[in-house]
Amino acid sequence: MNPAPSLFLIGPMGAGKTTVGRRVATQLGLDFFDLDHEIEERSGATITLIFELEGEAGFRKREMELLTEFSAKPGIVLSTGGGAILAADNRRHLRERGYVVYLETTIEQQMKRLAHDRKRPLLAAPDRRERLARLAAERESLYHETADLIVPTGFNGSSSATARRLVEELNVLWQRGSAQASPGQAA
Repeated sequence: MNPAPSLFLIGPMGAGKTTVGRRVATQLGLDFFDLDHEIEERSGATITLIFELEGEAGFRKREMELLTEFSAKPGIVLSTGGGAILAADNRRHLRERGYVVYLETTIEQQMKRLAHDRKRPLLAAPDRRERLARLAAERESLYHETADLIVPTGFNGSSSATARRLVEELNVLWQRGSAQASPGQAA
């Protein structure tokens, strides 16, 4: 959607959505929100605990509720979780309410960035590489379907370089404007 009032970042875990998102928000003078952080804040529980108690389905329900709420906020940068694009309603909200950037990464980059991460429930597997490859196979087409812009991460190996490059592209491609209210969305 262009023009769009907000910027939404999608992509797999370890793509740099939170780190790049914070930098981009600062450079563009927009408020930044991380959907996973907001889920933890609202629930008072970690993502890991939510998965343990409610399973992935319970987590995805919470994710959908907050994505619906936050995607309606104008003038923000929102970093989504890697699986947020699994629900058709989430993809629709992202496309209709903002400019969507897919931060694309490789399995190798994910392996490096997530080497010491033990907090992600979907990464708790004997073979992390196989798990990341399976998730990529399941989600890659949905990222492409949802995105207005695809930006490879790991640009010069730096999140700040990726953020600078993204802002340069956004300054050319993204028309920051106000969204038309859609059914069920406050203007």
